[in-house]
Amino acid sequence: VQLQASGGGLVQAGGSLRLSCAASGLTFSSYVMGWFRQAPGKEREFVAVNKRSGGSTYYADSVKGRFTISRDNAKNTLYLQMNSLKPEDTAVYYCAAGRGVIHSQLSYPDAYDYWGQGTQVTVSS
Repeated sequence: VQLQASGGGLVQAGGSLRLSCAASGLTFSSYVMGWFRQAPGKEREFVAVNKRSGGSTYYADSVKGRFTISRDNAKNTLYLQMNSLKPEDTAVYYCAAGRGVIHSQLSYPDAYDYWGQGTQVTVSS
């Protein structure tokens, strides 16, 4: 299984970025797919999750209304559209795939089976 995250970069506050996560080696549509992020000196934190094809989406309060998670099962790709970016959004963003993630564990990194390598997002003020 391989998850390849891309799309990060340097952007000014208020700007936008779109992250992608290309998955291979798994039945993509059967997996819960999530985005997490980790800032320097901080623990990895939940950002957003998509519960399989046609499933519900959930967001961390800190990104609700600004970020949108989506997936294209035909392309085995997960996306994160990030708008109105803030300096506090600066972090390495990781995509994750989980086969049997239950609802109460959607925001827990340990519940996921596979991780991408991360892509750096830096928001300047």
